[in-house]
Amino acid sequence: MATTEIVLTPEGYSKYEQELKDLEREKLEIADQLRTAREFGDLSENAEYDAAREAQAQNEARINDVRHILNTAQVIAEEVVGERGTMVSVGSTVELVDGAGKTVKFTIVGTTETNSLAHRISNESPAGSALVGHVVGDQIAFTTPAGKVRQYTIVSITR
Repeated sequence: MATTEIVLTPEGYSKYEQELKDLEREKLEIADQLRTAREFGDLSENAEYDAAREAQAQNEARINDVRHILNTAQVIAEEVVGERGTMVSVGSTVELVDGAGKTVKFTIVGTTETNSLAHRISNESPAGSALVGHVVGDQIAFTTPAGKVRQYTIVSITR
């Protein structure tokens, strides 16, 4: 199976490290629940035991997912500067203005860190991929998943 590299901001990497610590702590608590449930006797009709086993399976699956993310992550921490100035990259916060003068601000993050409500968009999304590599003053266009074409001018880029 090919390993896909995951792009993360330093903040995103730290959040996954903390999540792994929390999951490992929870794993110990689940083991205690299993021990307690076993004491109730017949495991074939023991709802507490079944619930603890299910929690254990979910916890182990998430631990494996988080470890995979941390092991394959490429942390993007530095500002990317090209010949024309600071370029949009993962970790950049970009302010855009459309033709009507409406402004919008996005932070470009890796796919596992996206949060549309917080305006954190993936570098692989239509908007994110259109922005990456551009500088202040560039005009970009992309098609939304709904099929609308959006056009913006980059007003500012910060880290």
